[in-house]
Amino acid sequence: MTQYGFHFDGKRCTGCKTCVLACKDNKDLSTEIAFRNVYEYGGGSWEQADGLWSNDAFTYYVSVACNHCDSPVCMAKCPQAAISKDPDTGIVTSDPEKCIGCGTCAITCPYSAPKVDEEKKKSVKCDMCADRVAEGKQPICVEACPLRALDFGDIDELRSKYGEVAAIAPLPSEEETHPNIVITEPVNAKPAGDTTGSVLNEREIA
Repeated sequence: MTQYGFHFDGKRCTGCKTCVLACKDNKDLSTEIAFRNVYEYGGGSWEQADGLWSNDAFTYYVSVACNHCDSPVCMAKCPQAAISKDPDTGIVTSDPEKCIGCGTCAITCPYSAPKVDEEKKKSVKCDMCADRVAEGKQPICVEACPLRALDFGDIDELRSKYGEVAAIAPLPSEEETHPNIVITEPVNAKPAGDTTGSVLNEREIA
């Protein structure tokens, strides 16, 4: 079995959200739904002493979609067994024939990856562009990134190339679901669970 995963390079990402828009266009998503989001996380303050200013202000971006976890809580909690994990690729998908649109997956996923399409009354989510991957192509978000801040492939190969970091603020700890993501930490990255900063672009998150 191959387990596919994503790599995100926080040193390259400029927060342009091309990945978000490419995904929305490719999947023909409504304005209320996004399979990939870019969080702007920041905090800190300025202080003046003896006429001199100093600061500990910081901000950085984190691009994240479904992480096709080893232990997907969305799958475990789905009352209809509508979510499954492909044994050959590790891609987690939702079956619209079984889904009743109850939203349990959306509520329980710590990454808020599944969404409920209110028009279809079904759960929808990132499938890693499985059709493109089957053709030997990259997921559309990876291909579209102008700064090459995203990569995709066998998670073991990605970890060998980029390291083992899988969580930074504002993402949750990796302990619950064991996500298949590798993160190159941006400058001033804070650990998961950090309370010194906050998401500065909440209105942009779908």
